[in-house]
Amino acid sequence: MSKKTILIVDDNQVILDMLEEKLNKEIKNINILKALTYKEAVKHILNKNQKVDISILDLNLPDAKDGAIVSFSIKKNIPTIVLTGTIDENLKQTLIKYNILNYIVKNNSKGIDRAVNSASQALKNYDTNILVVDDSSVQLSLAVSMLEKMNLNITTAMDGMEAYEILENSDRKFSLVITDFIMPKMDGIDLTLKIREKYGKDELGIIVLSANDTPDISSQFIRIGANDFINKPYSEIEVITRVNSNLKLLELFQETKDMANKDFMTGAYNRRFFFDCGQSIFGKAKRDKKDLCIAMLDIDKFKIINDTYGHDVGDVAICEVANILNDNLNKTNLMARFGGEEFCILLENISLEEIEQLFEKIRAIFENNIIKINGLEINFTVSIGIYYGIEEDLEEMIKKSDDGLYYCKNNGRNQIAINKGMNDE
Repeated sequence: MSKKTILIVDDNQVILDMLEEKLNKEIKNINILKALTYKEAVKHILNKNQKVDISILDLNLPDAKDGAIVSFSIKKNIPTIVLTGTIDENLKQTLIKYNILNYIVKNNSKGIDRAVNSASQALKNYDTNILVVDDSSVQLSLAVSMLEKMNLNITTAMDGMEAYEILENSDRKFSLVITDFIMPKMDGIDLTLKIREKYGKDELGIIVLSANDTPDISSQFIRIGANDFINKPYSEIEVITRVNSNLKLLELFQETKDMANKDFMTGAYNRRFFFDCGQSIFGKAKRDKKDLCIAMLDIDKFKIINDTYGHDVGDVAICEVANILNDNLNKTNLMARFGGEEFCILLENISLEEIEQLFEKIRAIFENNIIKINGLEINFTVSIGIYYGIEEDLEEMIKKSDDGLYYCKNNGRNQIAINKGMNDE
């Protein structure tokens, strides 16, 4: 996710400071703007040199009562979360009419936590894809209008068959399918059954929106694999709340998987996942008689970094390796931290020339990269051993790329070495 900007506005400095601290702790790579008054907030919003992606606003400010800042934020099409000291039914209905993301009573730290969680989910929505399915163009338009206010990326289909074809052929990774029940060609039940043949409930959520009054229809959908069911007519706040809840649940499922498959410190895949996934990629390449690339990357003179600056700085250097690799590799490439400062990358469908260009580019990026931490400027280089071809097993390919890394280390470091397999001689 690219760097986003959050505007927080409250006349209480303590609440502003709490929000800032918790937002920075919960969400990485954000820019926070703060304001105590309506005038300061408007100045931030109107600043053409910055784009406010989310606003968290106190309903009443010393220089603007009755939600004036909320109205201004909504008019500028900024997704908005409202903080209020108290709530009653009249105020609740007023806030719902504002088309806000959420309203939160800020009477304790839990209220602040809810605001932070709501902002976090809203920012994640910028990278979240939703497929909406309905044969009624009017209903489809209403649903899309609601979901776009949440900054979700929306794709639409007019029936279940079209929806399933989109899931099968699109380059997008969808998080949720929101579908009607009664549709031509393939209805909501058949679509749900078809989706569940391939995708688990922890991979792709399904929410059904329907005005059908058949007894037990909601429980029937849940039994066959739907995650949620919403009766028509529905309120906008209900749909937003249920969509966010289902997205949060999918996120928790993913976090559980990541705990098993990813390195905690860097977020890169771990050695076990690399071999589990890599064996499948290797087997397919072997059957298709196609070459693969395995690269082993290691920080040069890493012990000196640890001994000179301490292990905390060494950990930052290791995380920087993962960041640079993530920025320069495709999502289809498999990258894992093997241990210590060593990383392994598996690439398929790539030529020898492209490999040389890619890893020489990565090597140069490290050579010119500066890490600024605790008043220090740290620079380090890397060595990269590469094997290109196909062997009898994946372990042999890794060993040959490791031989290339060993060659780099013994011949000056800060270089790449490519070991070509039999098919390229």
